Amino acid sequence: MPRKGQRIKHRKPTAVKPPKPAVVHVDPLAAHPLTRYMHAHLEWMLTHGYSADTARARRIALRRFIAWCDERHLDDPRAITQPILERYQKALFYYRKPSGEPMTLGSQHGYLAPLKTFFKWLVREHHILCNPASELVLPKQPKRLPRILLSVDDIEAILREAEPTSAQGLRDRAMLELLYSTGLRRMEVPSLALYDADLTRRLLFVREGKGRKDRVVPLGERAVAWLAKYLIEARPSLLAADTNALFITDYGEPITPEYLADKVKRYMAFAGIDKPGATHLFRHACATHMLENGADIRYIQALLGHANLATTEIYTHVSIEKLQKIHAATHPARLTRTEQADDDTL
Repeated sequence: MPRKGQRIKHRKPTAVKPPKPAVVHVDPLAAHPLTRYMHAHLEWMLTHGYSADTARARRIALRRFIAWCDERHLDDPRAITQPILERYQKALFYYRKPSGEPMTLGSQHGYLAPLKTFFKWLVREHHILCNPASELVLPKQPKRLPRILLSVDDIEAILREAEPTSAQGLRDRAMLELLYSTGLRRMEVPSLALYDADLTRRLLFVREGKGRKDRVVPLGERAVAWLAKYLIEARPSLLAADTNALFITDYGEPITPEYLADKVKRYMAFAGIDKPGATHLFRHACATHMLENGADIRYIQALLGHANLATTEIYTHVSIEKLQKIHAATHPARLTRTEQADDDTL
């Protein structure tokens, strides 16, 4: 019998969609003069070691600013001043989504910060004489705690739903075990290669994680056991072409971040856990559960690949179990009194 809230698993073959005719998209900002500067800036970023993901995020932010400038007939970077940038900052603040909600301060910061580096680059390349964004004050980003935290029982329930009775189920169980054991990001798992997993020494080599930084993380005993079982019993039957990818799809192709997130959401639904999020929930759970069991925060920082310890410190606020125990043992306003306190009243 399924548990309360649990969905029944149904495996259906993925339908093969016929190819759609190619659609030609016309860029309305292609002829804008600022777009040419944007492309040159993004090319400079890539040639100087910035990741493609960083360049992609900068492109989105700069295109929004260029579209705003186009509506106001601003097409020369020399004509853009600090007051104009402050007007754009106010426009972001007063912007409302189709749902009527305002843009978060984090999103506003994400759209404004690339402007500072963009205009700094324009000055360095002698396209403008002074930087109008040098004195632009960015909105303060709020430090928010993770809203959703999976308990150990939640994690175990999700893991049990990946039944290792088939090659696909065995692969999924190995992926989930690896996520919980290492706390890897969604973008880092698909890039893993066969030679990145050293099962003998129980190590995993993460190549070019966030910020193009490599790191080595430990693998737990249980994750090693499931990975070994997957590599021996499941991966050969799923393999359809020559690839070094550690995890492959039902069609023998390397998995994608979207594929991984969809798998995690699917097994969360099977386990009856209706909470927003997917792979990052496993990352939060890995860090928080280790802290609750006494792990030093600097080891958690190395495991997660955080460049700044302040990023890791959010987990010290989430991990409240020990604080609850200390509070219950030491706070005088308790419901029950000790025998010593009773004796003192006699």
